[in-house]
Amino acid sequence: MDNKEADEGDKLKSRLMSAWHNVRYSWVLKSKTHFSRNSPVFLLGKCYHFKSDDTEDPLASCSAVETESNHVSGNVEAFRRDFASRIWLTYREDFPVLQGSSFTSDCGWGCTLRAGQMMLAQALILHFLGRDWTWAEALRLQTLDTETWTSNAARKLVASLESPVPGERNSHPGARLATWPRGKPGGSIVPPGEAHHRRVVSWFGDIPSAQLGVHKLVEHGRSSGKQAGDWYGPAVVAHILRKAVEEATDPELRGITVYVAQDCTVYSGDVIDSHGEQPLSSTTAGHRDRRAVVILIPIRLGGEKTNAEYFDFVKGILSLEYCLGIVGGKPKQAYYFVGFQDDSLIYMDPHYCQSFVDVSISDFPLETFHCPSPKKMPFNKMDPSCTIGFYSQSVKDYEQISEELSKVLRPSAKEKYPAFTFMKGHGRDYDLSAPPAQERKEWPFLGESRRVGATAGDFVLLSMA
Repeated sequence: MDNKEADEGDKLKSRLMSAWHNVRYSWVLKSKTHFSRNSPVFLLGKCYHFKSDDTEDPLASCSAVETESNHVSGNVEAFRRDFASRIWLTYREDFPVLQGSSFTSDCGWGCTLRAGQMMLAQALILHFLGRDWTWAEALRLQTLDTETWTSNAARKLVASLESPVPGERNSHPGARLATWPRGKPGGSIVPPGEAHHRRVVSWFGDIPSAQLGVHKLVEHGRSSGKQAGDWYGPAVVAHILRKAVEEATDPELRGITVYVAQDCTVYSGDVIDSHGEQPLSSTTAGHRDRRAVVILIPIRLGGEKTNAEYFDFVKGILSLEYCLGIVGGKPKQAYYFVGFQDDSLIYMDPHYCQSFVDVSISDFPLETFHCPSPKKMPFNKMDPSCTIGFYSQSVKDYEQISEELSKVLRPSAKEKYPAFTFMKGHGRDYDLSAPPAQERKEWPFLGESRRVGATAGDFVLLSMA
């Protein structure tokens, strides 16, 4: 009886935490994010220009209604379509209980896992669909304004207080779907790429069977000493993603693998081995078993705060098309950085708690997996601990990537040290002192800069300044 009451208490606590975070991040909304028309905007290697030909209206909005070609000479609509096509993975509530716990939500603790999922999702989109792919319904997403977002959060808080704890989930697992507006009804021919798009999203679903879902990630996190409810740092998440892809059983995921750099060093021999190919100089004939490689590099860009000398480095990284973005954020608050403008980072925020969506049904709604509004954050607020990702399709691609990155990594006179390095050969060739078990715990320096008292980020809607 005591165990049952404790379990019900944990469930109530989890639900109240979800509702509180939902309200917390709603109260601090801004209605708009301002983008300069005079500076280029970079999004995962693509560059967009918002320069206006109409000098009398430099503050025109970036909404679809007001971005007619006679007012904007750049690619505002293309940027909006590109951003909204990226897969957005956020806190969810009322999903099946996480094994070994009473959690039915990751609200308040799973933001770094979600940011890592978004980076991996981008890698899979690149792998199956390419960088130029965009979702046909991207521009149909309707932005929730401050009032709507806040009222939805308040309703969830009231519902959490009024509904009984035992058996709180409906018998039909897909009954509590998010209430975002739907796109055009089905029935027409499926656009090219939509099958893979839906397939990728389903891999990150919040059900135990999802190959890369939060249930699997928490399960893999146990070998790193983590469990549901713990804080996951960027380095630990990198190793968890590697394990999840490595142990995935879906045949379509066998064509991709994850390599995690050791001690800020990428060993070329290990990456080439991960591709499953012989080096290009090899004379071995016959079929080559090729795999794409997601290269994850946990790094630290300073001590207590991010060193300003690394800002140009971060910009250089996010300007490369094979870059998958950065899992980082503010202290105790993880974001997925996907671009920048001037001295501000552009990111996707996992902190909004949405309702469970059952991805096991064939026509599950996709709207809540795409965000119509980017958010911006000054570089100087960035936590120094982060994980950078790159996508390498082949050994030839990797050689080009390493060559280009070597130029970006050249340190300035003040910086002195590059953020990470490339080395020939394999990690084992250098007799690394750190044992493989190092990945069982977060890097020692990751916890030092994470302090209590972080404030909620401002949710913002896309506009122009």
